[in-house]
Amino acid sequence: MTIGHKQIKPLTLEEFLALPETEPASEFIAGEIFLKPMPKLHHSTLQMQIATAINCIAKPAKLALAFPELRCNFANVSIVPDLVVLRWENIPFQADGTVADVVTSVPDWLIEILAPEQSPLRLMNKIGIAITNGSELGQLVIPHRLIRAMIFQK
Repeated sequence: MTIGHKQIKPLTLEEFLALPETEPASEFIAGEIFLKPMPKLHHSTLQMQIATAINCIAKPAKLALAFPELRCNFANVSIVPDLVVLRWENIPFQADGTVADVVTSVPDWLIEILAPEQSPLRLMNKIGIAITNGSELGQLVIPHRLIRAMIFQK
């Protein structure tokens, strides 16, 4: 879903970031603003399970951390993937050891979980933009429940 009207002069990333946050999150891609769908229980459960599995393995070894719904700003885009995985050395730690609030780099790995109301093509495009700009891995998770629903639709 695109919000707003196309403007004669497209927004810049800085202008987009100056706008108030939305709930659910808005993303900025190719000069347009897209509103993400509100996650439902099945989607949130998958998101939590995947993040937990990654963090159980990667965090103790200080290899990486998985973050749900983390905004990443890079290359004139601002995306909020379902999960962002950052290598330990790419996590923006502050002097006191806490993580910074803003990520201004491409995620090392992003994971999108397809919701029934989402366009798989739009999610694949978002993953492609991240990979083109330096992400090492992008995944589109299509839950089994969605596959059954698509197969048996009239």
